[in-house]
Amino acid sequence: MTETTLTTQTEGTGAQDHPALWTSLLPPSAHGDDSICAVSAQGMRVRFADGTELLDGDSGLWNANLGHGNENIARAAYEALLDASYLSVFRYEHTYARRAAEALVELCGPDHFARVLFSTSGGAANDLVMKTARHYHALRGQPSRKLVVGLRGSYHGLTFGGFALTGENLGQQVYGVDQRLVRHVTPNDPADIEKLMRAQGGQVAAVVVEPVLGSGAVPLTDAYLDTLLRLRDEYGFLLAADEVATGFGRTGDMFASQRWSGRPDLLVTSKALTNGTCAAAAVIVSRDIADVFRAEDATLTHGETQAGTPVTCAAILATIEEMRRLDAVAHGRRAAGILGAALDRLVAEHRLFDSADGIGLFRSLRIRTADGELLPQAEVLDQIAAIREAGAIVHAGIHGVQLMPPLTATDAEILELTEAVRTGVERYAGGTR
Repeated sequence: MTETTLTTQTEGTGAQDHPALWTSLLPPSAHGDDSICAVSAQGMRVRFADGTELLDGDSGLWNANLGHGNENIARAAYEALLDASYLSVFRYEHTYARRAAEALVELCGPDHFARVLFSTSGGAANDLVMKTARHYHALRGQPSRKLVVGLRGSYHGLTFGGFALTGENLGQQVYGVDQRLVRHVTPNDPADIEKLMRAQGGQVAAVVVEPVLGSGAVPLTDAYLDTLLRLRDEYGFLLAADEVATGFGRTGDMFASQRWSGRPDLLVTSKALTNGTCAAAAVIVSRDIADVFRAEDATLTHGETQAGTPVTCAAILATIEEMRRLDAVAHGRRAAGILGAALDRLVAEHRLFDSADGIGLFRSLRIRTADGELLPQAEVLDQIAAIREAGAIVHAGIHGVQLMPPLTATDAEILELTEAVRTGVERYAGGTR
């Protein structure tokens, strides 16, 4: 087909008004822009269709923790595709899935965890968590335990279950999301969840928390986590750690919940599980839960066509191996120290930066306008665009932006990232974009 013919057919379909790609989480007016259309990525650099190259301060979507283009992970995926292009864990098993499940149990702690359920995204995995918790209690003779508790301001995905659990108002009512069996409490407020448990503790199947709230990079305090663990013992609900964002070294440990004074019953991992190469998630299940299902020989009703495929499991195994080979967690701690110091300097020395929050390489910056007010939430995307023009990709935050560089970032790349943020904020405040 000639270029002329292709252009004629495109015009005939009305594609100029409606690009074929419906971009996620952007209004139609922003679709089709070459400045946001990436063409390749390597390390911490992403190249775009308009010719620009940007520093990725977002690790993709918080998932390329080892940077883009890791050759060993790519090679493992390639070899799996040649060996077994598709096999499923839907009423079947395969050796790739067995090996990946064993590796994840070993990584999370075989003294406490026993089994792995594969999924395809953080949202779908949170749906699976809610189903598993309700089924578990039904097997134990408590079918009335249906309530699932999340935190206000939390994010657990946009599938109907995960969307219901998400504690941020993202239009759940518009889409008819059923939240009747979900409750939300204030994070880091022990009195709020204690009040809920006194009223409905016997009906709660699970409490699901992000160790660091993804929407604002707010870490849960040790005191609050200790309260959750105590209430679990008292009321008998399951505690799930949604480590979709915090897993694989993002906060300074392989998993953030490894620092808790007690272990979660369910652990969710997704984003960095394959270094962002596959649509992959996993729910790691405690021995206590696995024992109940085994004793009853109960079939959990869940399955996804693309969950736990050979290529996904090969990427999981290779990612775990690369984390160890690169000593990525320790490298990430060093990078986090450089990033934290740079953000503290911005806040201390610059009137446009209000405060920094977060932990490890999971950080947020609250920004002020030229008038000294917190940046209106409606202007956050415009602020991100200004930082992009200054040379870096960052993520939307609360009254500001979030920074999630890869664990493999160099000192120079961290400083380049924070300098781009400073420049973009100054330009936006001064109206010089």
